[in-house]
Amino acid sequence: MQKVFESCDALDKKCYERYGLSEDILMEHAACGMASYIRKYYSKESSILIVAGKGNNGADGIVLARQLHGEYNVKLFIVSEVKSKMAKIQLERAMLLGVPCINKLEDAEVIVDAIYGSGLNRELNESTAYIIHQLNAFKGKKIACDTPTGMGSSVVFVADITITMGARTEALYLDGNKDSIGEVFCANLGLSALFYESESQVCLLEESDLNLPSRTRQNSHKGNYGHAVVFCGEKEGAGLISGMSAATFGAGITTLVAQEHIALPAYLMHSTVVPGNASALAIGMGLGGHFESKFLQKYVLDSSLPIVLDADSFYSEELLKILEQKDREIVLTPHPKEFVSLWKILTGEQLTVTDIQAKRFEVVRNFNAKYPHVTLLLKGANTIIMQKEHIYINPLGCSKLSKGGSGDVLSGLIVSLLAQGYTAVNATIQASLALVMGANRYRGASYAMLPTDLIREIGELEEK
Repeated sequence: MQKVFESCDALDKKCYERYGLSEDILMEHAACGMASYIRKYYSKESSILIVAGKGNNGADGIVLARQLHGEYNVKLFIVSEVKSKMAKIQLERAMLLGVPCINKLEDAEVIVDAIYGSGLNRELNESTAYIIHQLNAFKGKKIACDTPTGMGSSVVFVADITITMGARTEALYLDGNKDSIGEVFCANLGLSALFYESESQVCLLEESDLNLPSRTRQNSHKGNYGHAVVFCGEKEGAGLISGMSAATFGAGITTLVAQEHIALPAYLMHSTVVPGNASALAIGMGLGGHFESKFLQKYVLDSSLPIVLDADSFYSEELLKILEQKDREIVLTPHPKEFVSLWKILTGEQLTVTDIQAKRFEVVRNFNAKYPHVTLLLKGANTIIMQKEHIYINPLGCSKLSKGGSGDVLSGLIVSLLAQGYTAVNATIQASLALVMGANRYRGASYAMLPTDLIREIGELEEK
């Protein structure tokens, strides 16, 4: 896991005040991080266009131009007259060294955007927007310095890689920025992360954080791996997918609760009630109004078993009463539209999907303040998981998952791990990782992956 911060301002300030590292020194190391990346992946004398703005982000780009000049065919384009003190100093140094400045944009093998950094909170002006359109049309590899210019606005530089300075920030992992950020690389600012970073309750999940429910104990039986129960409602396919997923991910027994007989694979059990030896429950997937209130009260609300709430659960005032059970392991897995409904039921406040997507971290923090004991997984291009003030970001997902049934697979994975004894937050983290890594392994067309394909790939994640 990597630490993530709301902002790096306080971290930079610590460098100035505690370690005596000036803004000039940090800037040199920021540019050095970008230069190291370019030297690693691009041969000497490659053409490099660096487009610099008038502030300190532009100053970073100007330093980069100076550091690469002589080794590479560097061209520096200044968007407008430099304004910040450091930008003026760095431009003077670059000119003394003879870094070539151009007054007309031209394509290059590498294009570096250093116009605006993370401080921009408005739409780009017309001239800057025109420059961004030009840069996006160029064919060269595109690198953003700190953050892509225009991030969060209607016109944005679309980077292949974003080189962020010192530490990762939450803005890099908002869904709206997913397609403009590209791969994220963190540049060292001249001191170890041990000294630069502070404590953070936000972590970025990585593939190495996956811990599969691998079986190392040979003297075992199905009872050692729990009994997962999935409620199968009006749209029985959703429950069936979840049940298949739960069984594949290691639950010793998986039972679908349905009031009518349905055709099931031989490895799934069927029952009209929750079995007495059940270990964990999952409800909501395709549920509709299939079960009567008296039935839900007896087998769901009056139960203390760990539970996953998904899909139709977020439109049910009755089922959302479960959130008041503070001693129960509870996982919620809404997508933004479902979160709109559950938040309205819980608080009376009417949000929109746009509100949620623009302020995803704020939204999950607001939920956590009311229900700190509940594990919330907010689905999206970058999945956010939160419990007890700790946030985990899963940035590894892909558009292959944008298909009905993917969420049902996720619910099945989580209930399987809950049945096997995982805590709610750990089950959610591991299931989320397994889901995206399974999707990333799928080698068919980007549009073709079915839930059954995804379940199969997850079943093959374990290294032999």
